[in-house]
Amino acid sequence: MNFWLFKSEPDAWSWDQQVARGEAGEEWGGVRNYQARNNMRAMKVGDRGFFYHSNIGKEIVGIVEVIRTSAPDSTTDDPRWDCVVIKAVQSVKRPVSLDDCKAAPGLENMALVKSTRLSVQPVTEKEWAIVCDMAQTKPD
Repeated sequence: MNFWLFKSEPDAWSWDQQVARGEAGEEWGGVRNYQARNNMRAMKVGDRGFFYHSNIGKEIVGIVEVIRTSAPDSTTDDPRWDCVVIKAVQSVKRPVSLDDCKAAPGLENMALVKSTRLSVQPVTEKEWAIVCDMAQTKPD
């Protein structure tokens, strides 16, 4: 299993909206960055990710799971863009802010800290464990 982080502005798509989609999940469409797209192309069904509220809150608020591998993005006719489908797995007990990540030993090289603008990012197994511990959350 690999780990990821998905960023969304909560006024555009929030954790509550993601949770409301239930088992059907939601297409992570509209991404127009090659690196983020390539990250999605590397994902496999069952991979887990953090759901991060960007702009407003700037915090990890939930855990998601990839339920469909990368396929054409329905928000465009441009064949360069594709995306995965993710479903909410669980909320974190304690949201973890960007400032928390910047201050935490072991997260200084995390993509969230280094590449704050990238909307879909890889997370290492070590970073995953540290953030889950900070969030007081044991993934289901």
